[in-house]
Amino acid sequence: MRIHLERLGSGRKLLFVHGAGGSSASWYFQRALAEVCEVIVLDLPGHGSSAPEGLRTIDGYVKAVRAAIIENGLEGCSVAGHSMGGAIALCLALSSPEIVAGLALVATGARLRVLPEILEGLLKDKEATVRTIVGLAFSEGAPRPLVEAGFAEMMKAGKEVIHGDFSACDEVDLMGRLTHISLPTLVICGADDRLTPPRYSEYLAREITGADLMVIPSAGHMVMLEKPEETNRALSRFLSRI
Repeated sequence: MRIHLERLGSGRKLLFVHGAGGSSASWYFQRALAEVCEVIVLDLPGHGSSAPEGLRTIDGYVKAVRAAIIENGLEGCSVAGHSMGGAIALCLALSSPEIVAGLALVATGARLRVLPEILEGLLKDKEATVRTIVGLAFSEGAPRPLVEAGFAEMMKAGKEVIHGDFSACDEVDLMGRLTHISLPTLVICGADDRLTPPRYSEYLAREITGADLMVIPSAGHMVMLEKPEETNRALSRFLSRI
């Protein structure tokens, strides 16, 4: 299974895993962190420049990311995951903590239930449903060009790939398991997130021992795109403590 990844900078390794229907472009502004660490951005199977077929389970994506870490000599990296990518990061920490140094969980949760109308709509009318998803993903104050760029990026993924991703998210249930994670953890969320509201992040921070929580004002689900400077400062501080 071919996974495309890029490596920038040097030093402590920080691997970025994007969310459902996304790609490494979701972390466009986080590439600037290459000034203080080694930034690794990847495209999950079926996304971006990776092999065309996506997967339909979080476990499948976890195995793909684990294989990419080992094949590229990235053991000991910290993993930053957004939304579905956060679920992948959590499951990786639970199954293979020996290859992960820390977790940065961005706009995610222990459960990621998806509205039935979104799952059904992705197969019936991809464009309209992606428009709905993207409309919910950004805060009301997000610049229109940024929202349109997010829409264009998700539209690049096939409807079966996006549907598979959201189906995988709908099956996520890590409630009661997070206390088994002992890795250094940073939880970041946007105060105006309508897809994974701040209470999701608050739960993660309570359940994972020693986790830090940062709620960024005036940002939605795509907090790392809407508020890149605040997100990058938080990530940089987190890495310096590991």
